[in-house]
Amino acid sequence: MNYKPACLVIAGPSGVGKTRVIEGALEKRSGWAFSISATTRPKRDVEEEGRDYYFLGETEFERRVLAGEFLEYASVYGNWYGTPTSELERAASEQRNLLIEVDTVGCLSIRALRPEIPLVAILPPDLEELKRRLRDRGTESDESLQRRFANIVAELQRMRGFDYAIINDDLSTAQDQLAEIMSISEHGLGRVKERVDRLLGPAGGLE
Repeated sequence: MNYKPACLVIAGPSGVGKTRVIEGALEKRSGWAFSISATTRPKRDVEEEGRDYYFLGETEFERRVLAGEFLEYASVYGNWYGTPTSELERAASEQRNLLIEVDTVGCLSIRALRPEIPLVAILPPDLEELKRRLRDRGTESDESLQRRFANIVAELQRMRGFDYAIINDDLSTAQDQLAEIMSISEHGLGRVKERVDRLLGPAGGLE
């Protein structure tokens, strides 16, 4: 029997703590792999091909876009990034499930292509707390922070149609909640269309 991996797509605004939530949840659910993105940006000395990213030239990246080999892709600061559809095949070959982290625009692209894949939003307890976290980083000017805050509002608007929301008020609780959602997805409890189609059969139940 071919293994069909469960899949979840996760997004959240800058400063919400997505990375730590995801890392903790993956430690709790060992049967999951984390999706590796492809990019056209140059490889840094500390990075490894196939571990951090798949590093592609722009011509190859464009070829794969035209061939429909990405679940989503976007240009960020002059470089291209995308989630290869082959990551689902990699997870299946390893008999593992797949966790994908992308921005909210990428989530909506995946929703259009694969509507059966649940979307998970990692949210802050409130906007003021998120603003405080970003200011405390001390890495951006006031003007840059204002642009980032405006983008966060747009991201939150796009999350209205997501399937699950986790409030990262307490890190351990947020990790447990994501692990629970992974377990639900892993056991196929959310795959309504597949289960109904199986019940009705090819004739749609009209035999």
